[in-house]
Amino acid sequence: MARTQKDYLADLLAEEAAAEAALPAAEAPPRPASAPEPELPARLTRTRGTTLLGRESALARVASGEVRQVTQLLLDPARVRIWPGNARVYADLTEENARELIDSIVAENGQKVPAVVRRIEGDPDHDYEVIAGTRRHFAISWLRANSYPEMQFVAQVAQLDDEAAFRLADLENRARKDVSDLERARNYAEALKDHYGNHLTRMAERLKLSKGWLSKMIKVAGIPDAVIAAFASPADVQLKPAYPLAQALDDKTAAKAIHAEARSLARLQAERRAVGQPSVPAADVLRRLLAAPAGPATPEALFSWASPTGRTALSVLSVNRQGVTVRLHAGSGAGHEELADALRLALEQLDREGRGLQR
Repeated sequence: MARTQKDYLADLLAEEAAAEAALPAAEAPPRPASAPEPELPARLTRTRGTTLLGRESALARVASGEVRQVTQLLLDPARVRIWPGNARVYADLTEENARELIDSIVAENGQKVPAVVRRIEGDPDHDYEVIAGTRRHFAISWLRANSYPEMQFVAQVAQLDDEAAFRLADLENRARKDVSDLERARNYAEALKDHYGNHLTRMAERLKLSKGWLSKMIKVAGIPDAVIAAFASPADVQLKPAYPLAQALDDKTAAKAIHAEARSLARLQAERRAVGQPSVPAADVLRRLLAAPAGPATPEALFSWASPTGRTALSVLSVNRQGVTVRLHAGSGAGHEELADALRLALEQLDREGRGLQR
């Protein structure tokens, strides 16, 4: 358990007292004759006389390579760019969705957890790029532009190739709930091509992931932006429900209908946003997109008549005060006279039921 600031300060004061007690009599500050010897905490009593030994041991471990020193840098975030291989979309970060982190940095008087960066060459505007810590970079940048110009971006430098950088960023993003399934899926799809030569098995082994799960992620990554636009937010696209949609898009005929429905839904979402209405829920969007290839639902007929071929030729869809809605079906094989007779039968049936035109 972390110590409180009070305990930490108490220990510091105790260590100062211990240092004074260890000074030669000529160097020690004068103490009244009646003043008792300062009492040291049990922890310091046990370790008294071992401080120098501990330091020598620590230095020896560093020199031997057993322990590696990590240097933290204080950087101007304007001189640090974002590595494009990270799953998180920097453009989607806002004051609102980073507010908790911003408040935490202000409360702690600075960034406490360092980001991971690597040095770059050939870019006159930047010296480093962020491998892990995109939200921290955004938060510090926002604070510097909003009343906290002294804030520094805390980072440690790592020497990583692109594949190692991707694995490091992926490990961090797995613990982040605010990285959407779609962001990760598209990040994996790019990495599969850029770092693993499109070898799914090799990528799954390197990331310690299930090959089947990774395959589904890659499939979802292929859903076009035009279809994603049907959702209120890309974050609404979750792996499990979106996978059947990705599969349905493999059929060209179905894909055409899905795209048409997606355009309709995107317009509806925009209209609702414009007037402050709630967006269409993700579950409803998925249901409508998946149902699109089947066409609009056909209402149950109040009356139907089949031609001698067995195919429906005429059906009554609705009856109300404005009139009767009748559908004549193409390809039934019925002639005009037969359709006229069928219409007469339908009207007579409605009259018997009290739903005719004469009511």
